[in-house]
Amino acid sequence: MQITQCLHAAILVSDLDRAEHFYGAVIGLPKVERSLKFPGAWYQVGSFQIHLIVADSIPSDLVDAQKLGRNRHLAFSVDNLEAAKNQLLTHNFPIQMSASGRAALFTQDPDGNIIELNEV
Repeated sequence: MQITQCLHAAILVSDLDRAEHFYGAVIGLPKVERSLKFPGAWYQVGSFQIHLIVADSIPSDLVDAQKLGRNRHLAFSVDNLEAAKNQLLTHNFPIQMSASGRAALFTQDPDGNIIELNEV
C-alpha cells in the first residue's frame, strides 16, 4: 500500500450553526457544496477538506489541558499568527501559545475540538 494524499478529516460537532460560524467566519475556511443527506458542512483547505458532522454527543478525550498541543488536534498554517490571534480573541475564543516557543497557537472550537494555527 502507498498512501498518496490526505483527503479530509471529519470533526464531530453538536451545533452546526455554531461550528459553521467558527470554521467559516472566525477562521475563514471556504465552505463547499455537499450532497449528503445527514447534517454537516464541508470546508476546503487547499486540496484538503474538513468535514463537520453533527453528532448527538461529543466525546471529550482531553488528556492535557495545560498543553493543548499534546492532545488530538488539527493544524493549519497561517500567514500572520498575530492577526489570527487577534481574530480569535475578538470572537472570544481561548488561545494558548505554543509551549515550544515556535510561532504557533492552539484554540478550541465551540465543541472543544483543538485547532493549531502555525505561522510557517
